[in-house]
Amino acid sequence: MSGAIVSAQGLVKEFAAGNQVLRAVDGVTFDIAAGETLGLVGESGSGKSTTGRLLVGLVPVTSGAVRLFGETVTGPGGAARLARVRHRMQFVFQDPQGSLNPRMRVRDAIAEPLDIKGGVSRAERGERVAELLDRVGLPQASADRYPHEFSGGQRQRIGIARALALRPEFIVCDEPVSALDVSMQAQIVNLLLDLQERFGLGYLFIAHDLAVVRSMSRNIAVMYAGTIVEMASREALYAAPQHPYTQALLDVVPRPDPDRIRRPALAGEVPSMMNRPAGCPFAARCPRVQSLCRSETPLLRGIAPQHQAACHFV
Repeated sequence: MSGAIVSAQGLVKEFAAGNQVLRAVDGVTFDIAAGETLGLVGESGSGKSTTGRLLVGLVPVTSGAVRLFGETVTGPGGAARLARVRHRMQFVFQDPQGSLNPRMRVRDAIAEPLDIKGGVSRAERGERVAELLDRVGLPQASADRYPHEFSGGQRQRIGIARALALRPEFIVCDEPVSALDVSMQAQIVNLLLDLQERFGLGYLFIAHDLAVVRSMSRNIAVMYAGTIVEMASREALYAAPQHPYTQALLDVVPRPDPDRIRRPALAGEVPSMMNRPAGCPFAARCPRVQSLCRSETPLLRGIAPQHQAACHFV
């Protein structure tokens, strides 16, 4: 994609599990432009969080390439290039309480990235903390309190403030609202959208809730068993989903329509990443499965402008 600030090309991540190999991510490719959001959705265990961690270097890539802000940060010399651009990207974690040091006051948690990078005076540090608290909708008196004194939504605001400390251009949001109640989810989503509009941030927004992803994302990738099975614009995906897995996910999204016929929830589970079945990984759960699906793996291919799907029969 022209103008992409983040590009993943054929990402593969394997973990050793005894004498076996667990392939958590298998050939993932996408681009994210400045100021845009790619939503990454799928069931638990599909490889979404691992993909996000690969992008920012929290776990090493087994094969494939990651390109950040024009720098290829994988392969020989990649570590040095990653160090040069690391401050330009951040991560917002799913559990705000687990991502904050319970012994550290809020002002120190938010300022920690500034302390690590260095070059900031004590006065500038205090001004930046006050500015960030205001930016995420928390009173400045919050700076002297500890994480356990806040609600879950407030802690997530603190996590977002810390992610903004170094003025990044790209943020991985890993299920940032899944641990919150519905009203607080809406507040955090609105905050993220406001910050994106104000600062031109690019997001990888990881979630399993398609309703939340729809409100956040311009483009959406659907992930299953470590691979992307469908990728399209928000409008195309919700209007005409092509992959049976995407259709199944959308069928169970609650809608305020008493006349709508509710289809049964998708049966079965994501297959084991250590014992991948031959052919299409979704074949065992697919209502349209045919013999070809059990023998040949479908490739992600274009089926319409800016719409791709990995299914033999779309």
